[in-house]
Amino acid sequence: MMVMALACFTFGLAQDMELTKKDSIVQSYWMVSVGTNAVDDSGDEFRELFDVRSAWNIAPYPSRISIGRYFKNGVGLEAIGSHNRYREGKVVDEVVLTDDIGYWAFDFRLSYDLNKILGHTGFFDPYIGIGAGYTDANNQGRGTYNGVLGFKTWFSNHWGLDFNTTGKWAMDTESVTNHIQHAIAVAYRFKAEKGLSRKGQEKLALLQEMEKEQKRIQDSITRADEKARLLAEQLQKEKEAAELAAAEMAKKEAKEAEKRALQTKLNQLGNVYFKFNSSYLTAEDKELLDRLVAIMSEEPSLHIKVTAHTDSRGTEKYNQWLSERRAQRTVDYVVSKGISKDRIVHAAFGETQLVNECTDGVYCTEEKHSKNRRSEFLIIEF
Repeated sequence: MMVMALACFTFGLAQDMELTKKDSIVQSYWMVSVGTNAVDDSGDEFRELFDVRSAWNIAPYPSRISIGRYFKNGVGLEAIGSHNRYREGKVVDEVVLTDDIGYWAFDFRLSYDLNKILGHTGFFDPYIGIGAGYTDANNQGRGTYNGVLGFKTWFSNHWGLDFNTTGKWAMDTESVTNHIQHAIAVAYRFKAEKGLSRKGQEKLALLQEMEKEQKRIQDSITRADEKARLLAEQLQKEKEAAELAAAEMAKKEAKEAEKRALQTKLNQLGNVYFKFNSSYLTAEDKELLDRLVAIMSEEPSLHIKVTAHTDSRGTEKYNQWLSERRAQRTVDYVVSKGISKDRIVHAAFGETQLVNECTDGVYCTEEKHSKNRRSEFLIIEF
């Protein structure tokens, strides 16, 4: 009976966790943008960033156009053309202009989508970038090295706005000055390829695991019922005992199934991997441990053991001490998030439980060594 209830619960939970549009994001696309730009070439632009009145030269008409290709790995390539006009009375190179002077630039940039680190929001895309280009400003041409900081906001799968600020450092610093160019543009993306977000991928993996578990439980129920039916036909006097045995077996199997499913869920989190000679947790490690905390909060009867390990480099005594530090930091972080310290224990094994051939005296790459610098999670009570 308990197994059937668990199966119904699993089925209902799977229905509640169906994938939706919110679980998908645009992963790669082409983009064109048209907008306007403002140039600060006053000579002290990095000290007076917002001196709009005397230093900013703003084009009141569309003066910037770009086309770019953005890839699934977060890298973007973009070509940008811009035009502006230094206005009489503005400060340029620390001198007040007496005439209007034209400005134009053509730049290439390589950018990286910070959502690959922060996690996708679906509508807000901050990015950083570097690049190079050619600018003719104040009647002086110069090659520039560029650094850009910006963000895009998306109102639909195709339309959005692009805000960015670019610092331009002249390659020939003896004859020309550095300057800043701000821009805002209407962006249109096309040939977009969509895929699941990180949360969507996790939800899909969980749904698949739940479907497998549901089938396994259902098969278990079928076997138990068939066995009970055959026993009842063979021996009526033992019917009650057989049914009770079958029910107990199903209950035990259901409990074991729950434990295996929970261990699978822990395994899907992955391990905490430490940097060489370090026991400190990175932001990525803390994000993984936050998901562990969420699981333990959902399962108040769950008790786990954290096992910590090192690679083979260094002495056995030092590696034992380092693994103890790693285990303790892992446990301390989980406890700091509200999990009772009675529910989590740890063990340190130093270099005694390597996952590959990288023992003392064996040459291995840094990537192989890194597989041994880990904290793992095991269920000890549920």
